[in-house]
Amino acid sequence: MTGAMSLLLRPIAAALFALALVVPARVARAQDQGISIPELETRDPPSRSRLQAIEAAAAESGWASVALPLRGVALRAYEQDRLIAADAWFHVYQWALVFSESEDRFYANWTAALQAAQVNYPGAIPGDYRPGDRPIGIKLSPEMKEWVLSNDAFSEEFFSTLKPQDNLPMVFDILEGLHRRDPARFARYSSLALALALVYDVPPPPWWPHHQVSAEALSRRLPNPAAPFDWLTREDMLGRTYHKLTRLRAEELKFVVDAAAPIPELAWSQTAVGYPLDSFEGAYSMVNYRDDRVAKDSARLTWTGQPYTLESILSEGGICVDRAYFACEAGKARGIPTLLFAGAAQDGYHAWFGFLDGEGNWRLDAGRYAEQRLVTGTAIDPQTWMFISDHELQFLSERFRALPSFMQSRVNEEFARDFLVLGNPAMAARAARTAVNYERRNLPAWETLVAANAKLGLNAASQEGVLREAALAFTRYPDLVIWYKNRTCQSLRARGETSLADYEERSIAESLRGNRADLAIQQAASILSRSIASQSVSDQIATYNAILVQFGHGEGMMFFDEVVVAFAEHLAIMHMRPQARMAVERARELLEVQPGTKIAAEADKLMARLQD
Repeated sequence: MTGAMSLLLRPIAAALFALALVVPARVARAQDQGISIPELETRDPPSRSRLQAIEAAAAESGWASVALPLRGVALRAYEQDRLIAADAWFHVYQWALVFSESEDRFYANWTAALQAAQVNYPGAIPGDYRPGDRPIGIKLSPEMKEWVLSNDAFSEEFFSTLKPQDNLPMVFDILEGLHRRDPARFARYSSLALALALVYDVPPPPWWPHHQVSAEALSRRLPNPAAPFDWLTREDMLGRTYHKLTRLRAEELKFVVDAAAPIPELAWSQTAVGYPLDSFEGAYSMVNYRDDRVAKDSARLTWTGQPYTLESILSEGGICVDRAYFACEAGKARGIPTLLFAGAAQDGYHAWFGFLDGEGNWRLDAGRYAEQRLVTGTAIDPQTWMFISDHELQFLSERFRALPSFMQSRVNEEFARDFLVLGNPAMAARAARTAVNYERRNLPAWETLVAANAKLGLNAASQEGVLREAALAFTRYPDLVIWYKNRTCQSLRARGETSLADYEERSIAESLRGNRADLAIQQAASILSRSIASQSVSDQIATYNAILVQFGHGEGMMFFDEVVVAFAEHLAIMHMRPQARMAVERARELLEVQPGTKIAAEADKLMARLQD
């Protein structure tokens, strides 16, 4: 699967495609039962009485029978440029698709999405899960269906936040349970309920929240979602949260509900940690640093022994990752979205944290020391249990998805994706172009445009122009610039422009060396990987040496891990250990490795492994 199409995948896409194949007879039956919508109603969002009529028809003939008629209504509103009405009708259509999706078909597509994303740790997919052919919509009661259908704001948040890795039957189970317990509280805190459902639908991996604590010391189990929902809503109503939880969206609240510490520990931290929101970075330095754990014995980098509680971390002290964990959990206890970061420094590794401040901006450098020359670190997205991308963090901070212009862009992108799935690439390209004109940062719209143009048979040079245009649109997001420029290079190479592709590929890395050394290193590693896959060994060594000269001077642990170790181990597999040792020695010189440092120790270990 191409990167472009993987970004287009939604949990409803397979349902939409299957529906297009089997539903025509059901459409006629639904229209016979009164689901035909008068033209006048397409100018406004569906009324309460119309929604009730749709639900009655679906109860009689199934949700699949009403889906395409609803699509027709949404399309007519879209063609009249009634975007608010089109959006509302389109959401009802999306719910009909989701409600009609069979459990076994969903399960097949969901497991494929997990495997494609390499979310394949033990427990991610329940071993005893036996999907049937029932529609997953039966997970929601008629009352819950009526609520979601009549709440367009929730529908927008649901479908815009949903990812292919979300286990929809479990998401529905959680939403249904929270709604049934207290419908009024659910309605008030529906974004919080959605965040819980999207995080708690798949068990966390064994390396969460970080890998430097043993399984015996930290259980890594999420509680029944009702417990954190009740506790957080109560704390919010009592005024003990630093953010009003009703003002945050699910895409932010998922970084509150992903607490690894149990509720009693979170409650304890509210008393122990007194920093206000505008100076919450101080929570990091509350934990005394344990130099003895990093001095000589690398085994002591992992917390073992007594339980890994917030109180024990504060009393015993810890290393950087323990400080970051402590601050993150204390923040979540106060309703602050927090992220734990880990990254490579010039000589070793470091952990710090980020949090959403009172101005709605993400501070991503709390506990990150400038003198360590840290690159941008990685953090886990608890919705997918994958690393969150750089651009997504920036998107969250900029909050542009709440702007009216983005609403217009999003509606056009929704229809563009719908046109593409149902085999109308010309309309898909037109709608996607409109979407990116409204908001240049609408990444799914760019991907839909590229995919639609490919379906239309756009020639390679023209498609490269679109990729370059997308790269320009995302100038402030270096990871996306690389994404689009590398695809341009792939296209150039495929049509024989090898020299130009090589030049542009190296130019990408060179342009990133200042502010984004981490991405420059990743680009250099990508160049080396392509060389390994396509060139002779002598050319591979030449490419490696060129990368060392161009990008290696004064670099640290990340360059060593991504380039030096990877290439040396590749040569060892090729039974070229002397050449591998020579590659490491060249790297020592160009990276200016100093004796007694962490990187020197890692180089010594690597050389020991490379002995004949």
